[in-house]
Amino acid sequence: MDNLLQLAADPGAWAALAALFAMEVVLGLDNLVFIALLSNRIDEHRRRLARSLGLSLALLFRLAFLASASWVVRLREPIATVFGHAFSVRDLLLLAGGLFLVWKATTEIHHKVEPDDDADEAKTRAPLSLTAGLIQIIVIDIVFSVDNIITAVGMTDQFPIMVVAVVAAIGVMIAASGPLAAFINRNPTVLMLALSFLLMIGMTLIADGFGFHIERGYIYAAMFFSSLVEALNALARRKVRRPT
Repeated sequence: MDNLLQLAADPGAWAALAALFAMEVVLGLDNLVFIALLSNRIDEHRRRLARSLGLSLALLFRLAFLASASWVVRLREPIATVFGHAFSVRDLLLLAGGLFLVWKATTEIHHKVEPDDDADEAKTRAPLSLTAGLIQIIVIDIVFSVDNIITAVGMTDQFPIMVVAVVAAIGVMIAASGPLAAFINRNPTVLMLALSFLLMIGMTLIADGFGFHIERGYIYAAMFFSSLVEALNALARRKVRRPT
């Protein structure tokens, strides 16, 4: 208790909390976009439940990894060498998550570009079950949780600060997930843009898994610029449709 009071009275602790919270929110954008897209495939009456459960699971994973932060950091240690390149558990998780995102985004883009006509193919676009959706969310949650916690441990060694930042960031994501999913669902061009983001993020994870690190800032700058262009296009289309 005394330690918590000392942290509350320390301006440096508040600065660390603010920086860590901002980092968690920014790094959580990848996960948020994926959950928003995936929840739109689930039955309409269960979408909110899927988003809440998915992000609650993300919170549980992050808290569990925080509690064993020293073990998570050791996931960077090499466990195997293939063709002269040493792979760690973290690398393998990033590769698996990246391949999954690339497969998922490519499949969704294919169905949007070439809609299914056959009855057999149409069945593959049936609403996703809540269980199947949560399993896919868990896979991505684990990938992003490990990398986020490794980054958080590098920013501060105060466990209470990390816990508060993670809980607050997940709370913001839960509040934003519904409006984001609804916005993506209403705008087909935004949906395609979000799928392209997932494809880019997946390729980034694969590159990172092979040791080619790409700064997240470049990725988020590209996402922001693309979103800005799409917003301008939406305004232009609205102006054209407006009766004179």
